Amino acid sequence: MDLLRDPLRFVQEQSVKLTPERLAQGFRAQLKAATSLPDKMADLLTSLFGTVGFLILNGIFFGGWVLWNTGYFGYEPFDPFPFNLLTTIVSLEAIALSVIVLMSQNRQSRVADLRQKMDFEIDVRAEGEITKILELLAELHKKAGLGKKDKELQEMLEKTDLQKLEEEVKSRQS
Repeated sequence: MDLLRDPLRFVQEQSVKLTPERLAQGFRAQLKAATSLPDKMADLLTSLFGTVGFLILNGIFFGGWVLWNTGYFGYEPFDPFPFNLLTTIVSLEAIALSVIVLMSQNRQSRVADLRQKMDFEIDVRAEGEITKILELLAELHKKAGLGKKDKELQEMLEKTDLQKLEEEVKSRQS
């Protein structure tokens, strides 16, 4: 489709190629493909353990353990003070929870990286589309005989050098 012959149709065709629904579908598909069973389990466990209910359950369990083993209920203590078995269980729980949370955070980091790559692709495509629109406007401006040269517009019409842009970003970060 020629941009100058039917600009409205051109813009409509370009916008159809990159709909939010298609982007979301593609993103979800990539995300699902990149999620392993251990990652899914870590996310599930993190969502279960990261609740007030789990905190209350832990408080009840450990409080009951201490009360039982101090003789409060009148039963024979199976883990008398200083509660060595309880200390071991709490330590193992802390290790397991830490590993599960780290696994979930690693997956979330991969998701964030994927989103960032997708955002970059969208930005590059949008920049190309905006440049096309600017070219159309410049051509219309020229055909209308307005004749005034706009230096800023001429700079905007130049293709973006992604390599140069990347180097500029890296130099600013250093």
